[in-house]
This record gives sequence, structure tokens and C-alpha cells, in this order.
Amino acid sequence: MSTASVATFNYKVVRQFAIMTVVWGIVGMLVGVIIAAELLWPDLVLWDGLQWLSYGRLRPLHTNAVIFAFGGCALFSTSYYVVQRTCQVRLFGDALASFTFWGWQAVIVLAAVTLPLGYTSGKEYAELEWPIDILITLVWVSYAVVFLGTVVKRKTPHIYVANWFFAAFILTIAVLHLVNSAEIPVSLFPMKSYSAYAGVQDAMIQWWYGHNAVGFFLTAGFLGMMYYFVPKQAGRPVYSYRLSVVHFWALIFTYMWAGPHHLHYTALPDWTQSLGMLFSLILLAPSWGGMINGIMTLSGAWHKLRDDPILKFLIVSLSFYGMSTFEGPMMSIKTVNALSHYTDWTIGHVHSGALGWVAFISIGCMYYLIPRMFGKIEMWSVKLITLHFWIATIGVVLYIAAMWIAGVMQGLMWRSVNADGTLTYAFVEALKSTYPFYAIRLLGGVLFLTGMLIMAWNVIRTVAGAKAVEGPIPAVVPAHA
Repeated sequence: MSTASVATFNYKVVRQFAIMTVVWGIVGMLVGVIIAAELLWPDLVLWDGLQWLSYGRLRPLHTNAVIFAFGGCALFSTSYYVVQRTCQVRLFGDALASFTFWGWQAVIVLAAVTLPLGYTSGKEYAELEWPIDILITLVWVSYAVVFLGTVVKRKTPHIYVANWFFAAFILTIAVLHLVNSAEIPVSLFPMKSYSAYAGVQDAMIQWWYGHNAVGFFLTAGFLGMMYYFVPKQAGRPVYSYRLSVVHFWALIFTYMWAGPHHLHYTALPDWTQSLGMLFSLILLAPSWGGMINGIMTLSGAWHKLRDDPILKFLIVSLSFYGMSTFEGPMMSIKTVNALSHYTDWTIGHVHSGALGWVAFISIGCMYYLIPRMFGKIEMWSVKLITLHFWIATIGVVLYIAAMWIAGVMQGLMWRSVNADGTLTYAFVEALKSTYPFYAIRLLGGVLFLTGMLIMAWNVIRTVAGAKAVEGPIPAVVPAHA
């Protein structure tokens, strides 16, 4: 049979998203380092004409860049790769898959331009935002069609568990985006609109969206990565496939109810707050079930951790996942939340999940994927992957430890009262005490960004002069044969 007639997987779109994962990772984390420096040196960008570099403008850019640009590209790349490999068919709709890549990059660039300029949804009143929301919807619907269309035309009788997690993430984010972004357009030129919600209903919708963005975009999708790439890199089957199925259904059902724990001691009805806390505590069980399932996949292959830095990234990411999903339910308890809320403890918690779990597993998967997309077995330098791992790990530990200490200290100082009932400390005293920890946080961020730059150099050397490949689809007995 001639080479031209051999059916191949669509690796082009996987390649594109994989490379952009590294690019946007550097951009997002660079912005994070800049705003961490601004908290340490508040007058850093007070020159005339630089208000678009202020903390208030760059902070939403940072979160959007690391979550939707870096994390989103990693999810697109890995889900497209995994669904093809496990279903043994080419992606459904090559043109539509290409549209998801270029459309998603357009969304990211538009956000990168409009957020520093001050154009945001702002919930109450939005300018320039709803056309971007419509573009996001078009890209996401296309993504769902491509992914689910591939699953439908699969040649394998079984739908591998990773695809269940990816599908749940895609469908849920679609619902979250549509409901949370519901707006009443006022005019097309200029582009203006009002939020469809107000008051406590708006707060409830916001945190139903916010926590489920964590639960599905930043958890379910990356668990899809875990269930494919950890067994592949370890060369071992999933520890318990039955547990993976229980993990899926328990996680998907429970996460939806946890959002109100962000609104303790607010105008939200008390029963709603308690319900959010209860489901957050229940959430610990499926989360740890999945973490244990991933780590125990190394049973009989623990020795590989000594020499395999990619496996180090993947397994340490699971350790951070376990830690974050213990810390989150604990912080949802009202008495704990009374101390932690509005402090930097929350920032430490978020980044133990974002850097330790999401970024680590994404980086590990990219180190697996990128060489294979260019006809190679491994990256240009395995030693540089090891260096990246240790620099990034030290960076994460410095970051979250500084924020934990600062957060608990802030909470204790804010609630400390004198015998006559007056506050012991002024707010500025708590801020002054936090100052050294902001310096440590900045150092941690710089180290993590340095690791990403090392990764970029390794990627450049890996793909330089290499030829892009399209993997042949092996012959498989049809599912309905």
C-alpha cells in the first residue's frame, strides 16, 4: 500500500495547540511575575500613560492567560490527541478542528488587548465584551462537535475513561459560559450591554460559574490527561479502572453543588452556604480516590521515578492535586473560612492547585507530546527537563508556603481585639507584616517562570530541523462488527 493511501491521525492541530501551550504559559506567568512585583513595589508603574500596566488591569489578564490560554491550549492539545489514539480514528471535521485553534487564539489575543485597556464584563455594565463571548461560544460548540463527533465514529467498542472526563469538561464549560455570560445587549455601536443578573442572584451565579470552572476546566479536563498520560509514561495500566469510573461519576455529581462555599457570611441564604460546605466536604472522597488511583498506577514501576523527569512532573502534580483537594474542603468549613477568607491563604491554595497540579501535569504532558509530534521519542535534553522540574518545584513551594504563612497571619491580626473590643492592629500593620512574604512569593514566581523559559529552549531545540509527522491509524476491528 502506498504511503499516500494510509489513513493518519490529525496531529497538526495537536501540534499547534501544544506549541502555543508553551508560548502562552510564558506570557501568563510573566504577567503574574509583574503583578507580584507591583504588590511588592506599588509605585512600579505609576508613570503617566502606563495605567494599562497597573495591577487592576493586569491581574485579570494574568488569570485569563494562565487558565484559558495556557491551560486551555493544553486541554485542546491533549484531548484531541487522546480521543484520536483511544478511539483509533482521525478527528471529526479537520476544518472545524482548525477553526477551534485559530478561533481560540483570536479569543486570547482579544482578551490580552481589551483587559489592559479596561474593557471588561464587570457584570453590571460591559463594553466590547459580549462579541468576544459570542466568539467563545462558537469556538466551544465547534470543539464539542469535533470531540464528540470523534467519539461517535470510534472504531473501538469502549469509550476510555479519559474521554469521559474530557467530554464532561467540554459540556459543562459550555453551560457555565452561556449562563454566566448572559447579558442584555443595549447597542451594537458602541458595543454595550447589561448583566442579566443582580444582587445576591448575581453572586450565586458568579460562584456557581467560578467554582465549576475550577471543577471542570481546571480539574476534570486535567484528570482526563492524568488517566491517559500517567499510564502511558509509566508503562503500566490504570491501577483500578473500576475506581476511575466511580471517581468520574462521584466527582461530576458533587462538584456542581460546591460553589456557595465562596459566599460564607454574605447575604446568600444560610442554608445555601451550608449546602455548599457539605458538598465541598463530600468532594474530598472522589478527589482523593482519583489521586490515589493515579499515584498507585506506579505500583511495580516506582523505580522509574529516579530517572524519568516527565514521570516526576506527572506524579508530583497528583500530589499537589491531593493536597489542594484536601485544603479546599477544609477551607469551606465556616469556622475555618472565617479565618482564611479575604487573606493570602486563599492565594496560596489557588496556586498550589494552579501551579502544582494544573501547570505540572500540563508541562509533563507537553514533554510527552511535543517530541512525538515531530517524529522523535524524547525531548532534545532530558537533563533540562530534570532542571525544569526542580526549579519549578522549589518555586511552587516558596510561593505557597509564603502565602500560607502570610494568610494565617493576616487572618489572626485582623480578628485580634483588645480587652475593650477595639481592633489590636490597623489594617496597614497587617499589610506591613505581609511585605516579606510578598518578596518570597515573587521569588517563587520568578523561579517558575525561569522553568518555563528552560522548557521553551528545550522545545525550540527539539523541533528545530525536525519534520512534522502524522501518525498512521492502526487497523482495528470495528465496534459494531
